[in-house]
Amino acid sequence: MISNERPSPYNRWSHSSSSPSSSWSNYPPKPHVNEDTLKDGHLQIERKAFSFALKENLRGRLLRITEEIGGRRNAIIIPATGLVEFRNMLEEMIKASETLPPASAPKE
Repeated sequence: MISNERPSPYNRWSHSSSSPSSSWSNYPPKPHVNEDTLKDGHLQIERKAFSFALKENLRGRLLRITEEIGGRRNAIIIPATGLVEFRNMLEEMIKASETLPPASAPKE
């Protein structure tokens, strides 16, 4: 069984509600998990800043990718067990971006 198949007391999404904020107060805050940073890097693309951090905690290794734009942060976390699949999908998207013709300009 993989981790996202188990119910979690920290799951903040309610299936009966379209708004996640209505169910957030029903759960205690997540406990802090100690993570060791094994390697990190930064990348600036146009106005977006990306941070990459390879980390390790008691559950294993993970890659945390954080995007910062206009003072807002968004992050995704990829378990190390999925990094090869993630890379393969990224390579497919790069090839598609290089080979597909651009979409036609919007009509005015």
